Amino acid sequence: MIEVRDIYKSFGTLQVLQGVSLSIEKGEIVAIVGKSGAGKTTLLQIIGTLDRPDSGSVLIGGTDVLRLGEAALAEFRNRHIGFIFQFHQLLPEFTALENVMMPALIHRDKENEARERAEKLLTDLGLAERMSHKPNELSGGEKQRVAAARAMMMNPDVILADEPSGSLDETNKRELHALLQHMRTKFGQTIVIVTHDKELAAISDRIIELKDGVMK
Repeated sequence: MIEVRDIYKSFGTLQVLQGVSLSIEKGEIVAIVGKSGAGKTTLLQIIGTLDRPDSGSVLIGGTDVLRLGEAALAEFRNRHIGFIFQFHQLLPEFTALENVMMPALIHRDKENEARERAEKLLTDLGLAERMSHKPNELSGGEKQRVAAARAMMMNPDVILADEPSGSLDETNKRELHALLQHMRTKFGQTIVIVTHDKELAAISDRIIELKDGVMK
């Protein structure tokens, strides 16, 4: 599903990634670990097409995403990649339901169809009674489940999670771990997680360590 080939990335004189290559199979859960500054988040952003490498290639489902123009890349990202961030990145002025609907509305899907899909996802994630609540009315765990539902809204091939348990307490961490397993089992997504959380890394099928921009 994901093929990363010989990725180099630097910021000024700082070489962040040095020839990183990896393959991730469809339906696989992979954790990327390493100390702060090892290049984990930069690699995830490049895989997610949020950043471009200095050189190398990224293929997702056989598509060489770095060769796409900006409009085609935005369309590809919206349709094929879902993101879960450490601090949720929910829009505070919108309800949980509206936040989950957002990727479909950006895609210009019909509003009634988007609403129906979002309601189903939130119900499946145990948030049927919280759909009309805004983010400041939700617990940390509930916000993360809303973020997960939003990431799944377009039924993407790939879910990318950047320190998804970083802002959660132990109870909500355990819920998140179960949620990621559930997402893979029920929806078949390929999931890539950047994390410092050893317990979260342990649920993955494979752990990849980055050290000084190089895979170990």
